[in-house]
Amino acid sequence: MTVKIVFSGLVALATLSACSSVDDREIASGSFAYLAEEPGKVVKIPADIDTPKFNDTYKLPALGEDAPRDVMGPELSVLSPSLVLPLVTGSHVEEGSKKATVWFDQVDDSQALDATIWNSLISFLEEQGIGVETFDKAQQRLITDWMVVTDSDEDSWYTWSPSERSVGQRFEFNLALKPHGRIASLSVDLIDFKEKQQKDGPELTKAKDVRRHEVDILNQVIEHYEYEIRLATAQRILKIRQGLAMELGIDAEGEPAYVVDAEYDITWPRLLLVLKKLGFDVKDYDKSNGLLFVKYNGSEGSWWSHLWSKDENALDLDTQEYRLRVSDVGNKTSVTWLDEESKAFTSAKLNDLFATFSRTMAEDDLDI
Repeated sequence: MTVKIVFSGLVALATLSACSSVDDREIASGSFAYLAEEPGKVVKIPADIDTPKFNDTYKLPALGEDAPRDVMGPELSVLSPSLVLPLVTGSHVEEGSKKATVWFDQVDDSQALDATIWNSLISFLEEQGIGVETFDKAQQRLITDWMVVTDSDEDSWYTWSPSERSVGQRFEFNLALKPHGRIASLSVDLIDFKEKQQKDGPELTKAKDVRRHEVDILNQVIEHYEYEIRLATAQRILKIRQGLAMELGIDAEGEPAYVVDAEYDITWPRLLLVLKKLGFDVKDYDKSNGLLFVKYNGSEGSWWSHLWSKDENALDLDTQEYRLRVSDVGNKTSVTWLDEESKAFTSAKLNDLFATFSRTMAEDDLDI
């Protein structure tokens, strides 16, 4: 008896699952008998009787001119509103905006903001296997090819009749850049749509909730953008912590200098770690101009360890202040040492310090 009841329950569940569709999950459950109801009539008060005071607390507001009159019953979606999620650092949305739009602030000066956004969007489309129909950089507009998503439940154990739903969409992305170039908005519009609830069923060409489709694809683009930033940050940190090769050379002004085999943005934070490790205090710095003002305090080792062995990090420098000029030289970076009077160290002096500096610069997982 128990087995029959359980099996009957499974049959009922399977039948309901097979009959349900995406549309069924978007509409309210229950009866729509209220659609057949006629609007109530105003109570007529005889002329010889005082008119009572009516309470308008629960009076429904009048429909606006542009309000849809036919979105009722099964045509009314009960899903929660779709929200644009500004996950990227420096991104935001405009409160009250009904468009699928996100705003980005410039946080990385390595390339133009619009180039960063377009590169990330195109990377997302390539990763998803979505083609680009047209891309007009001058007009800041991109139109995708068809993106088709197919959901099939033929292999589901509870399905009594196979069904297949496919949705095809084409989107237009538009980028608006502020005149100063440090703030930009990315908007998306659904321009073509087609859907089949059944493989052999009729094709629908109008989406029930256009904004939901637009916000969904925009949030995927934002998520991909945020992932790329996190990945780039992790890769940059890894490069900074890894050892960097260094050699004796000259800077752009012809002065003797150390030349580090890494780009400026990698060498700068790495140099700060090396200086700290070798006993320097950074008093001040100006990264935009490549200047560091430091004071040498001696190596970090304790006096007890120095008593029994020679400190390998000790430098032949007076305990005083120095200056470093850091310059971008293509894929490499020059580091020029200067005294208090901004006079460059001689080649002989740099050579004396080179072994200690190059060894520390090349040390992996440098931790202070």
